[in-house]
Amino acid sequence: MLNIALFGPPGAGKGTQARLLAEKYKLTYISTGDILRKEIADGSLLGMKAKSVIEKGGLVDDEIIVQIIEASIEMNPDSNGILFDGFPRTYAQAYILEGLLLKMNTRLTCLLSLEVPREVLMNRMLKRFESEKRSDDTLEVIEKRLLEYDEKTMPLIDFYNEQGKYYPIDGLGSIDEVNNRLVDCIEKVLSQTWINIVMFGPPGSGKGTQSKKLAEKFNLVYVSTGEMIRHEIEQQTEWGKIAQPFLDNGDIVPDDIAIRLIERKIQKYPDAKGFIFKGFPSTLVQAYILDGLLKRLDSSVTTVLEIKASSLQAIKRLVARSKTGNARSYDKNTDIIIHRLEVFENKTSVVADYYKKQGKLASFDGSVNENQLFEEMSCAIAKAIKEVRK
Repeated sequence: MLNIALFGPPGAGKGTQARLLAEKYKLTYISTGDILRKEIADGSLLGMKAKSVIEKGGLVDDEIIVQIIEASIEMNPDSNGILFDGFPRTYAQAYILEGLLLKMNTRLTCLLSLEVPREVLMNRMLKRFESEKRSDDTLEVIEKRLLEYDEKTMPLIDFYNEQGKYYPIDGLGSIDEVNNRLVDCIEKVLSQTWINIVMFGPPGSGKGTQSKKLAEKFNLVYVSTGEMIRHEIEQQTEWGKIAQPFLDNGDIVPDDIAIRLIERKIQKYPDAKGFIFKGFPSTLVQAYILDGLLKRLDSSVTTVLEIKASSLQAIKRLVARSKTGNARSYDKNTDIIIHRLEVFENKTSVVADYYKKQGKLASFDGSVNENQLFEEMSCAIAKAIKEVRK
């Protein structure tokens, strides 16, 4: 989801730009000011509570703001996210927004701040008062609103700057000029969004071959827990010694080892555009772990590519691999191959259902030609990238 908070002092032009951005990116538009004015016009209880505060240029209580926002967030099927106009306005509200979005299993993408000189703001709002007669645009109220902004809202800059989500935008110029600056910034932010692919399928389905080719094509980092564990075993590290009996028997290596290896791999690529995870998650618990790991990095799983292969097909491929230089220790014993397939069926197949419920699973026939499969999966990744960055 693309979630944007449009930030700036009263009179900066947030309302006009917010509507243009919401339309362009198909975002649900949430304007606390518009909602409050409607509540006041309707004579609702919330409206009456807010009216006296607004007319004096003050900020409405957080409790009221939260209630109206929660009541207004009704995502339609075509929405790509939310655009917040006028929220958050205080340091406390920044944490409230984090909680609201966390409840929706999403997060704020960026805060765009329209920067406009004080004298320009004053002139804009006084002219608006002459034309619209808004009660919050008188000179006395304007000065109070700007003072409130300086004292309570400016600290938000530090809050979002520390997260790398604060982007100041020159608010001077025509509507189109300002809008172009905002769009350019959003496009830049979207281009930096990690693309994280999970490659899923039974042993012998061809995950490794496809993962490496797709990682190269889309400039993603290939992360294979099996490959990393085998390296630890070869180096006779403590992790390798613990993992070896699990790997040799065709069982799933303890989660703690897999997590540490994945974290270490990710840390090696601070400038990565994303990752392809092969061999992880192998259980539902590991799916939760990967979600948590990526969330810590302000990211998430983009899509999951499942290669479907029959047990007979998988056995034939693994037996064939056992006769090559790429053979694994667990390829040379048919009983272990069958055990690995049973482990996949009993523990790993539920992972597909987990991602399917999130609308992130794309399935492919593993019996088709390798090149055809690669093209089909490439198209799926391209589509997922387009969705996440539109």
